[in-house]
Amino acid sequence: MFLGDERLEPVWAELNRRRAVAFVHPNTIAPPQLGLPAPLIDGAFETARSVVDMLYAGVFRRYPDLTVILAHAGGALPAMSGRLGQLGAEPWVPNAQNITRDEIRKLLARLYLDTGNAGADASLAPALAMVPRDHLIYGSDSGAPCNTDETSATNIRALRDSRVLVDGEADQLGHRGWDLFPTASRRAGRS
Repeated sequence: MFLGDERLEPVWAELNRRRAVAFVHPNTIAPPQLGLPAPLIDGAFETARSVVDMLYAGVFRRYPDLTVILAHAGGALPAMSGRLGQLGAEPWVPNAQNITRDEIRKLLARLYLDTGNAGADASLAPALAMVPRDHLIYGSDSGAPCNTDETSATNIRALRDSRVLVDGEADQLGHRGWDLFPTASRRAGRS
């Protein structure tokens, strides 16, 4: 079942009613594809497929008060976003919701992207071409089976050494997450 499946409509409706923040992370224990572990390649495409399914199912349009954070800088989605914007409303594309090119760009720009195992400039540049800078937040991928202390440290170094992020922005990424979770921010004494 994809995230745009109509059976999930009550879930999306309730999350929207609550003005909730939903974190979307691919399946890290999925079977290997092409003989390689799912977190290496397929997780990035699973994220893109799920969001495109939600887009064409009209989930983002019907639930404008739902905030969605995508793991790993959106996986393959940012790299595909230009293609979606250019081709996504062509007559040969199944588009029951009649989503326009402009709407595709605007709906994708509403998403938030975390930096878990995606701190390299090759991941950040397409992410920042799809979403505004303040929609990029820190993510650690902590707890995922593919993540270690070493990969976390490597990712943080990549963020701090980035030529895509502006001066001091790497340090701001963690603070941006507090804006999405004001109750947690107050409890942590950050108000």
